[in-house]
Amino acid sequence: MTGISMVRRLATGVVFSALAIGSAAAADDASCKVIRMSDPGWTDITATNGVTSVILTALGYEPDVKTLSVPIGYQSMKNGEIDVFLGNWMPAQKAFIDDLTAAKAIEVMNKNLEGAKFTLAVPTYVADKGVKDFADLQKHADEFDHKIYGIEPGAPANANIQKMIDANDFGLKDWKLVESGEQAMLAQVDRAGKDKGAVVFLAWAPHPMNEKFQISYLSGGDAYFGPNYGGAEVYTLARTGWSEKCPNAATLVKNLKFEIAMENALMGSILGGEDPKAAATAWLKANPAAIDPWLSGVTTLDGKPAADAVKGSLGL
Repeated sequence: MTGISMVRRLATGVVFSALAIGSAAAADDASCKVIRMSDPGWTDITATNGVTSVILTALGYEPDVKTLSVPIGYQSMKNGEIDVFLGNWMPAQKAFIDDLTAAKAIEVMNKNLEGAKFTLAVPTYVADKGVKDFADLQKHADEFDHKIYGIEPGAPANANIQKMIDANDFGLKDWKLVESGEQAMLAQVDRAGKDKGAVVFLAWAPHPMNEKFQISYLSGGDAYFGPNYGGAEVYTLARTGWSEKCPNAATLVKNLKFEIAMENALMGSILGGEDPKAAATAWLKANPAAIDPWLSGVTTLDGKPAADAVKGSLGL
């Protein structure tokens, strides 16, 4: 063997060794196989958890989604019992984040949604009668039966409403917050609409309620929900230490960014009775262009090409 041939073989060996090391480095340890995620029972997070779960499963992971209220979900992250949460609505959940940040319990992975909003709303037929601002509610108190419909107990938005009532802001001291789940709240809106009854409730986008009902968001609630009708951004969080231990899965999670129209479509399917993973699978098959940016820099759990695995599992 000539000296030149030996040098070439050595150089080639170095290249293949480097590639092998790079591939192995991209893969996570087997202990990262199960990824524990939290769902507060909100359809938007159920939808994004569904998409994430379909992709993770195709990559060889086992997503484990637990339904937990917002306070319990955050406490579970603090205790190291939940790895990832896709539903950090800000600024509504600022108090929770401040606590977790002070405890060095979480890492902000990315902003996964822009253009969201979250505040009180009424049916448009009620707004047409003059209820367009928080300050208009008390003028029509009897029509509303002195009730504001919220979501599940423990939700930060409910706490904001109760704070507003306790402070007698807008003259609401005699009003009552009705805490229920998202679906129970919307069922009340549906019932009220049948006879054009007055109802005031928490509303947000993305959500198919914006298409199912004609609703009007109330102005004037900036002190409790923020400007621009509770304009919000949604962030993905991970428990401290998870991204360092599971860098490949963390890269996927950091890449995941969603859109209002996408979530509206998924949420509509789920609220129509479709399984979240089935709805996610159908959406991904219909929108394959969304997949590639999410998989940038990602491999399967065992270090193989991510795009081949995900598209293969979807039959694309």
